[in-house]
Amino acid sequence: MIRIFFLKLLWLYRHSFSLVTRGACRHYPSCSEYALWQFERNTLPRAFLSTFLRILRCNQLFSGGIDYPIINKPKLKPSELSINTIKYWFVPYQQNYFLIKNFKFKGSQC
Repeated sequence: MIRIFFLKLLWLYRHSFSLVTRGACRHYPSCSEYALWQFERNTLPRAFLSTFLRILRCNQLFSGGIDYPIINKPKLKPSELSINTIKYWFVPYQQNYFLIKNFKFKGSQC
């Protein structure tokens, strides 16, 4: 329930307030998209912490660049997988995974 509230709040921000600052983020994915991915795939405390730290890094003191979210473990349902239903790719990184968006995803997006 709380996760849905924050996802709706992020959707509102991305579709109204971010129109003014489009293209101003120093990272890829943008901070709002990073937060969206975190809240979709991580626990709430870890999503809050990761998003907060990302927002702190989004200034002139840091160089920016590509900064994919890191998650603990992917939630997979192998019977539903096909190239058109995969929204994210999970790339192993130490004991965690990088979360990378699939640009060919044809399902409903937030």
